[in-house]
Amino acid sequence: MEVTLLGTGAPAGLPRPDCPCAACATALGPDARAATAVLVDGALLLDLTPGAAFAAARVGHSLGGVRQVLLSHPHDGPAVEVPAGLPQPGRVPDGRELALLTGHRVRAVAMDAGGTGYAVTGPDGQRLLYLPPGGAPAGLEEARAESYHMVLADVAGRPDALARLRAVGSAGPTTDVVAVHLDHDVPPGPELRRRLAAAGARAVPDGTTLTVGVYEDVPDVPRRTLVLGGARSGKSVEAERRLESFPDVLYVATGGTRGGDTEWAARVAAHRERRPGSWRTTETTDLIPLLGQDGPPLLIDCLSLWLTDAMDAVGAWDDAEWAGGGEKLLRERVRELTSAVRSTRRTVVAVSNEVGSGIVPATASGRRYRDELGRLNSAFGAECEQVLLVVAGQALVLRG
Repeated sequence: MEVTLLGTGAPAGLPRPDCPCAACATALGPDARAATAVLVDGALLLDLTPGAAFAAARVGHSLGGVRQVLLSHPHDGPAVEVPAGLPQPGRVPDGRELALLTGHRVRAVAMDAGGTGYAVTGPDGQRLLYLPPGGAPAGLEEARAESYHMVLADVAGRPDALARLRAVGSAGPTTDVVAVHLDHDVPPGPELRRRLAAAGARAVPDGTTLTVGVYEDVPDVPRRTLVLGGARSGKSVEAERRLESFPDVLYVATGGTRGGDTEWAARVAAHRERRPGSWRTTETTDLIPLLGQDGPPLLIDCLSLWLTDAMDAVGAWDDAEWAGGGEKLLRERVRELTSAVRSTRRTVVAVSNEVGSGIVPATASGRRYRDELGRLNSAFGAECEQVLLVVAGQALVLRG
């Protein structure tokens, strides 16, 4: 089954008309995208968009053989003149299946936010899932889920849709996940590719023809990632974003609770509101047992607070205790942690503060903490496939 992406952009396209944002200003050449429309084996058109016939002609295809045009958007979209000879666009009711004379079967998949998704099975048995912009499948059950060879979805806008598919086995390690309905919420080019790769997905230029079921070399999702950054740099948002497309994440909060500290309570509440509802949270600094267990991905936020607890435990703030064995004990704790990271089989994303680039702390204890956090970050990062530094909300790849 061959799929030609006549467009891969949001309904308004990319760049959006008359939009002055930085993403639209840089959406040029292969990063410019028409509204998403998908031609399947020259016989089925998913979403009729302005200029679809010209887009097909530019890549050597014709819409003359199209036998069915189906709409996915919550609405019928902009007024589009139906090219001569093309069937009138329609929509399949949720749960119903349509059989084409070409041997394709199309089942309508219910969405959680309006619109219609389509599960297409080709004459060769290959399965494709196409989701509308801003939508995720509703009512998925593991017992009835079918696996797909290719998924075309709004990965950037609704990463939780991919998480739902993975949770029931509809999307697996060999599923080719291609992002469509791409809008200006993610800067085009390298940043888009980086974010999609972290989710096990990719984007292709308009006009690309793909073969469903042919394995593509999508970058493997890094199993261990360290995200560094200064205060309010966006490091926690970056870490959370990396796991939004995966189900059953365990969020490990190392800060615990601080009775009476309203500022801390507000920070914790802001973090919780950002997380997907399916994530679980545990408050602990005992990371080694978690790293040694099998289970869902871990998001550890953050190593800085883990170090504070470890330094408290060895008496690091007292010069005499530090010199009398506290330093040695802390080094051993860090070695135990990094050894657990090295041997873990779980996906891990850890957050830590990047310190030491500014003013030298005025106290000996502050300088000691700065130095030990630098050592911890270096040791932890050495065990990770990918290390990122977040500055002003922008993620710079240091490794991986």
